[in-house]
Amino acid sequence: MISNTIDMLKSELPLEQEALILSGDVKTGLVLVDLVNGFCTVGAGNLAPTQPDKQISEMVDESVRLARVFCDKKWPVFAFLDSHHPDIPEPPYPPHCIIGTDESKLVPELEWMENESNVTLRRKDCIDGVLGSIEKDGSNVFMDWVKSNQIKNILVVGICTDICVLDFVSSTLSARNRGFLAPLQDVFVYSCGCATYDLPHHVARSIKGALAHPQELMHHIGLYMAKGRGAKVVSEVSVGALC
Repeated sequence: MISNTIDMLKSELPLEQEALILSGDVKTGLVLVDLVNGFCTVGAGNLAPTQPDKQISEMVDESVRLARVFCDKKWPVFAFLDSHHPDIPEPPYPPHCIIGTDESKLVPELEWMENESNVTLRRKDCIDGVLGSIEKDGSNVFMDWVKSNQIKNILVVGICTDICVLDFVSSTLSARNRGFLAPLQDVFVYSCGCATYDLPHHVARSIKGALAHPQELMHHIGLYMAKGRGAKVVSEVSVGALC
């Protein structure tokens, strides 16, 4: 019955996706959102999956594949790492990804990125990566990365589709529309490279203050909202023959 309900809702919110072919002719940057143990590795923390999760595993695999492509070609990569001070909560969420713990580290499959010269790592202590990139002097590490690399397209992967990914995409598009991110033109969200968590209704009822969060539906809604904000949602990402 739940599956039928989700299918019905998705039919009312149809999401057309396209294919993206990466080409060296257009400067493209890869943004990875929160591929840290605290969100992706089974049993790693309060917000980590409690058992193997197909959607999250696929997201990690696709993110690793694209990170390898970008690093092999020395194309720019920006990776957000959710990292929080133990004394500064982030309601409504329980403590998670505490800085200095394994939770706030890249998943093992991506640890090699720390030594890549084309990769910029940014720890953030809030949902929105654009806001999390603001320095004390008012500069913005993410915006500077776009401008210094003269990036025209951004390809986004990560977790959670409807939370950190969506907030980052929305803020990036707003900044682009205001002229703060020239020469940025398009933001692509790779559906198979994104994932969210699963909290069924029957489980949420037993947790005070929790909201049900059916994974497949919320993933779809996150992508749908991103497209509504102006992003291009893609179901395939490949590399052009001339790259």
